[in-house]
Amino acid sequence: MSKFLHDGHRIAYEVYGEGPNVTVLLPGLLFSSRMQEPLARALAERGHRVVTMDPLGHGESERPPDMWRYSMTSFGDQVVGLLDHLEIEQAVVGGTSLGANITLAVAALAPQRLRGMVIEMPVLDNALLGAAIAFAPLLVALTFGEPVMRLVQRGVNLVPRGRVPFLPRLGLDWLGQDPKPSAALLQGLFFGEVAPHRSVRRTFEAPTLIIGHPRDPVHPFSDADMLAHELPNARLVHASSILELRMTPQRLTGVIGDFVDECWSGAAEQVRIARRHRAGA
Repeated sequence: MSKFLHDGHRIAYEVYGEGPNVTVLLPGLLFSSRMQEPLARALAERGHRVVTMDPLGHGESERPPDMWRYSMTSFGDQVVGLLDHLEIEQAVVGGTSLGANITLAVAALAPQRLRGMVIEMPVLDNALLGAAIAFAPLLVALTFGEPVMRLVQRGVNLVPRGRVPFLPRLGLDWLGQDPKPSAALLQGLFFGEVAPHRSVRRTFEAPTLIIGHPRDPVHPFSDADMLAHELPNARLVHASSILELRMTPQRLTGVIGDFVDECWSGAAEQVRIARRHRAGA
């Protein structure tokens, strides 16, 4: 993977395909950008240049043990730093779970850099209880059970990855991380703003594709539906489950690909120009 320096730390990224139309894809919490590789390859086959990025504390990026280095705003700033590093004026930015919320942070920080957004499983107002139930025990285990988690890490990292299927390999990578920086990352997110306030979200004008899943307490469909009503240029797509894009991706990959194509089409540009004229009238 390639790396660039941002705020004194190395951030890792990988590029698929070529061309001027760029999409940036971001992973879920504590997952590496490898989780977006199938989608990245599919979009690259459609003629797009796709960049997957590991935020600080993820994948091949650096993993400082300091809680204060981790926040949704800093993750969003790293995406803007990636665009600056690659000299990309605008990109479609998207992600899953944490990556979805990072995308919203980019919209708050630098809306002019967004050609569009792909938001899968946003974690917003209705996810509080589910997220607390899911991640508070994990934070306790990583913090107070660090010796045990280090044994798990060492054991998992002895497993050869060569022939491991895609989804189990993601799980092994997740379990094989250093627990100390992972705990710091979770602590930083717990004490920070998880997403821009809804009053800010309503100002996001970039075309947005939102993917919601049923029966997912950490990423309730109600959050995806709420966001679709908040954003002025959003559309909502129902996924059958959290696994659809990972196990039977054809339908959603096609929907995402069509949306990314539209973001770079002349018709989308005409909509943006008309909106700017209306705002100035």
